[in-house]
Amino acid sequence: MILITEQIYQRIVTHAESTYPEECCGLLVGKITETAAQVITVQTTENNWSGNRKNRFSIAPEVLLQAQKSARENQLEIIGIYHSHPDHAAIPSEIDRQLAWSGYTYLIVSVVSGRAIDLQAWQLDEGEQFQPVKIL
Repeated sequence: MILITEQIYQRIVTHAESTYPEECCGLLVGKITETAAQVITVQTTENNWSGNRKNRFSIAPEVLLQAQKSARENQLEIIGIYHSHPDHAAIPSEIDRQLAWSGYTYLIVSVVSGRAIDLQAWQLDEGEQFQPVKIL
């Protein structure tokens, strides 16, 4: 289960809509407890993908390292990544699965014609397949 506030939800949705028709991306920063992952804040990032950004995203390694350092300084950690799927469902693609990191929660926003219509959460299981995660 992942806990996000309405304010964080709106920030992710606004970012996704503002980058349409390209994918947006960002980091979920928070804490993981025995029962849930709690998003305390999000860090919007630039989509660093060098090719077609309508169906791929990348976060620059130096951005990720700086975010890890900043999170640690605040007794937090990166607990996941969010990105959008322009004109596609909020379901992970095969490339999403191949590039995903175990232990992270992935939020995917479906944006159709510039408007966010769905947000779903996912995590890899032991067989490296995505399983849905409940959002509260």
